[in-house]
Amino acid sequence: MNAALTSNTAAARIDQLGFLLAQIATLQAQAEEIKDSLKDAATASVDAIKAFEGSAFKATVVQADRTTVAYAKLVKDIGVAPEIVAKYATLSAVFTVKVTAK
Repeated sequence: MNAALTSNTAAARIDQLGFLLAQIATLQAQAEEIKDSLKDAATASVDAIKAFEGSAFKATVVQADRTTVAYAKLVKDIGVAPEIVAKYATLSAVFTVKVTAK
């Protein structure tokens, strides 16, 4: 991860990364369209088919319920002081590479 890049190498790698991310975004959009059509078909009625088979892959639509908690609102509503929250919080460095087209 600490490999030094020359300006020429960096420029080529940055462009390669940008093109790859653009391809991935296009493929993810296509995948989401297919997933949405499968979800629509699987939820069209109570007895709708939930598993679909291709020649190489099988897709199964599964429903799962998820509960989310509005953490900031909860902390505010129960009156937890910022100092108490800080006592239980951890700080860690997160590195992000943002790529934008010129």
